[in-house]
Amino acid sequence: MPGMKLTDTIRRLLAEKFESEDFADCFTVDVQLHPGNRLVVLVDCDTGLSVARCAQVSRYLEAYLDEAVWKDQKYVLEVSSPGVDRPLAALRQYRKNIGREVKVSTEEGEEKGLLTGVSDTAIELEQDIVRKEGKKKIREKIRRSIPFDRIRKTVVQISFNRKK
Repeated sequence: MPGMKLTDTIRRLLAEKFESEDFADCFTVDVQLHPGNRLVVLVDCDTGLSVARCAQVSRYLEAYLDEAVWKDQKYVLEVSSPGVDRPLAALRQYRKNIGREVKVSTEEGEEKGLLTGVSDTAIELEQDIVRKEGKKKIREKIRRSIPFDRIRKTVVQISFNRKK
């Protein structure tokens, strides 16, 4: 079975699985077929992906792969959530990360800020800027809209400093 066809089938199977009540807050981030029958499936949930849910999704896909695709052949199936260093790929991932610091790469360069809003066409960042007025430094917050068609990638910034 060609890789493109299989990845499309896996996406369709996941969409069906995620229609059930227990998985309604889950969504597919990426499906990739690698050499040696290695299938990597990245899923996420609005409320977080637990190990138990991940195992259920894996068993669901294994049943299909064992019967319809690779029968007696060896394969590797990896089902997981995207790592924290992986760029955001789905609109639901952006929405899930509202309130977190992000670094956005565009054709013009990189910008950091607090993700404060997401629409179907753009994200909104709140940024702290410092400007000079005479000898004084003035700190202010600005909001900036960045259209998705200008975004190359967005990565959530992990901070170990807790604000009180």
